[in-house]
Amino acid sequence: MPLIDERRADIPRGRILYDAAQLRKADETLFSLEAWAAKGAAERLIGGRGSIALLEDEGARWALRHYRRGGMIAKLSQDRYLWLGENRTRSFMEFRLLAELRRLGLPVPKPIAARYERHGLTYSADLMTEWIADTETLAKALLSGHMNERSWHEVGRTIAAFHAAGVDHADLNANNILLRTHNPADAAGDAVYILDFDRGRLRARGSWEQQVLARLRRSLEKISAGAGRAVDESHWRQLLEGYDQGDRRTADGGR
Repeated sequence: MPLIDERRADIPRGRILYDAAQLRKADETLFSLEAWAAKGAAERLIGGRGSIALLEDEGARWALRHYRRGGMIAKLSQDRYLWLGENRTRSFMEFRLLAELRRLGLPVPKPIAARYERHGLTYSADLMTEWIADTETLAKALLSGHMNERSWHEVGRTIAAFHAAGVDHADLNANNILLRTHNPADAAGDAVYILDFDRGRLRARGSWEQQVLARLRRSLEKISAGAGRAVDESHWRQLLEGYDQGDRRTADGGR
């Protein structure tokens, strides 16, 4: 995949990191929902802690996410993080991790731009990535009955490819796994993407891989319970079969 042409732009209280291959320039209006709405380009907002907006500009579609805290600490601060230096801001770290994962050929959205704004000893942050069209989340596919054996295998193989590259996803769940939907009969219809690498990292392979799978299993259990049913064990076995196939293929050098 093409490399990211990383550039920086200064703003009054911080800095923007962006891909010059995707953007001609970057300024504060890039991250202003008000400015996008005024142009009629803020197509819709998606609820949840991530505060994601879908934007459109000259045919390009982007997802803009404002970083928000979860859990108990959100009662103290919804979107402020301790300042530890520019290169340790969540937005810059995720932008660069996505760029590296793209370089490795892994299925993640292109990073477009990242921003941080200083607020004394804290900062707030935003990230813009490409919007991957013709997809639905694993959570939605599970509830709508769109998953089949091949789909579960593909999810497992994709996760195995990330683990083979040493990618530790900090919160792999059914809402940040995307599946192609535009043509289920086509082999490309089952292509899988993984999103949201906030706090993700590259590391040596180890027991953390099983912890990631266990977290995904809990996510599927929670979604199924909310729909009044139990997780279908055959589905989880199919995912693990795909994972093992992908892991063996990596060990055999991709053959």
